Parts: sequence; C-alpha cells; structure tokens
Amino acid sequence: MLALNDTPTGRTPEAEDLEAKRARVATLNARYRHHSATAVLTGALKDPEAGRIAMVSSFGAESVALLHLVAMVDRKTPVLFIDTRLLFAETLAYQQEVAERLHLTDLRIIRADEAMLKQHDPYGALKLSDQDRCCDLRKTQPLEQALEGFDGWITGRKRYQSKTRAEMDFFELEEATGRIKVNPLAHWGPDDVRAYMEENRLPKHPLVAQGYPSIGCAPCTSKVAPGEDPRAGRWRGQDKVECGIHFGADGKPVRSTS
Repeated sequence: MLALNDTPTGRTPEAEDLEAKRARVATLNARYRHHSATAVLTGALKDPEAGRIAMVSSFGAESVALLHLVAMVDRKTPVLFIDTRLLFAETLAYQQEVAERLHLTDLRIIRADEAMLKQHDPYGALKLSDQDRCCDLRKTQPLEQALEGFDGWITGRKRYQSKTRAEMDFFELEEATGRIKVNPLAHWGPDDVRAYMEENRLPKHPLVAQGYPSIGCAPCTSKVAPGEDPRAGRWRGQDKVECGIHFGADGKPVRSTS
C-alpha cells in the first residue's frame, strides 16, 4: 500500500517533478544547442517547454546587449531590476535611459523590504562586516520574492566571465528553486558583446569609460587596472566572485570560487 506522499514509482511527487524538469531542460538544450542567442531567447519566451519567463538585469556594463535582444523578441517581457540602494548613481540613470530607449513596457524595480533592512542592517554597515549577508538581504531575498510565479528567468551570464560559469548551457535547472535559468549569451565573448553594441548603436554604461568593466554595488566595486581580469574589481581582496543569486550544483548560492 502506497504512503500518502509516495507515487507508483516509489518516488515522492517532489522528486518526480524535479526529474520532469531535468528532462525539460535537456529537451530545450538539445533543441537549441546550435542556435543563435536570438533563437534561444525566442524559444525561452515562446516555447511551452520553458514556461513563464522573466528577465533579470543589473543594467551593468554589458547588460544593454541582452536587453536589446529581449526587446527585439518581445518588449513586454517582465524585466526585473534589483535596486539594492547601494548602486552607483550612474547605474540608476543608465537604467532609466536604456529602459526608455528600448521601450521596455514591463520594467519592475525590486527593492528589499524596509522593515527587513531596519531589522538586519539598521545602520547600513553590513556591507563592511559581512558582504554575503548584505547581498542576501539586498539582492537574493528580494529577487526570490519577485520571481515567485515565474517558471524561469533570463540572465546575461557568459562562460568567459569566471570559473563558476565556464561550462554552463543555454538552459539550466536551479534544483534549489525548481526554476529554469536561461543564458542566451553563454557562448559570447567580450568582442561579441562589444561588436553587437556598436552595430546597434547602443548606449554604454558611463562608468565603463572610467575603468569599471564589471559594475555592481558602489561599496563593493573598484576600478580595474589594464591587464587585470574584468571582474577583478568586484569584491576586491575577498574570496567572493558572485553575489549569491545563482545556485550551484549543490543547491547552495554561489559566492566564492570554493
């Protein structure tokens, strides 16, 4: 006799659902493996296998390329922008400029709950004492809430950016959340992004010309010297390479190379 939480296969409904999602991701990767970024995006936004998808954008140094691609496919795509309240003023101004230029019709500004900030970071000093907790409070938790109701989300991550991203596919399953993550630009390099922006005359983030090739929150982003890795200015001096909104194979947020 089956227990209430069992299925005829002997697995729980949650395990069977996760297995079905793994199969969906495998199907999507097989279907779009040799396709362009535009085709991958079109599939993500219109293929029933993908489900309901939002885009998450930092409006950083390279974000405008993917935002432009999304706008060309469907400018009604929900675009989630996390305002940590610690961003550069230039990023906030750039976000408004790009959204207006691309006619994004469903831009959603995501912020941490004021009560949570007052409870866990009343003096705004968490960024100095515990950067992981600061990221969790101001980025990871608000994004998780904003993504409720979506089956997946589009990211601008690329393989060349870090060791933690070196082997990612166009479609990934976040087993911790059950959502599909779409990486249309996974195979693009810096020259591809640069060429696309120039060909389409897209505006550049003003901080790039000042020596910031990768841009996050102001307290945790510094200029990068010639010859340094483009992400060397993110959390400089710390064993930290990600903010924690992406999950690793172990189901835990990715924050460091270890």
